[in-house]
Amino acid sequence: MSIIKLNNNGVKNATAFGSITGLGSMTFIKKLTASSSSTLSFVDGSSDVVLDNTYKEYLFTFNNIHPATDGSTFQFNMSIDSGSNYNVAKTSTSILYYHFESGSASGLQYDTNRDLAQGTGFQDITENQDNDNDSSASGTLHLFNPSSTTFVKHFITDSSMVRDSAKLYATKNAGYGNTTSAVDAIRFQMSSGNIDSGDICLYGIA
Repeated sequence: MSIIKLNNNGVKNATAFGSITGLGSMTFIKKLTASSSSTLSFVDGSSDVVLDNTYKEYLFTFNNIHPATDGSTFQFNMSIDSGSNYNVAKTSTSILYYHFESGSASGLQYDTNRDLAQGTGFQDITENQDNDNDSSASGTLHLFNPSSTTFVKHFITDSSMVRDSAKLYATKNAGYGNTTSAVDAIRFQMSSGNIDSGDICLYGIA
């Protein structure tokens, strides 16, 4: 990915374009596809996964995550021991915003049910997803400098999902894994049941 700059003062007067390379470039690392999967895990050094000091930011994109169980929530957790345990203490905050297809209701609220205060359990990404055939969730997880042995591990998630067949729910979560050990694995799961289908891609951000 490159950023285009104009060599002239205005677009209509431009006679040539130049590019700036190496700023914010994304490198594809690994794609995992769910098929009635209980978990999907990215472990540094396993199956061509890179999750170390190669990059200071990692981006996970999740596409059309469909739960097997109605009302379940898409989640993630971090590991500092190559996936032997996913139990990093996390402090986070969560915002929920929604709009119904009928236009009958919409809103924005702080979601106290999704935040953590030094919790070692899985961090919710979505909000009680619908498992109808045409329903799914998509979004991103940004993980910053996971290999640092000095700082905590910040993360931001964004998601969009269908709930109760005709309701759009979107969430934003931000927080940190409260560890100065290197995080070297990330696991995704549903709060109940399997990930019926969908895929997760991992990218390194230069």
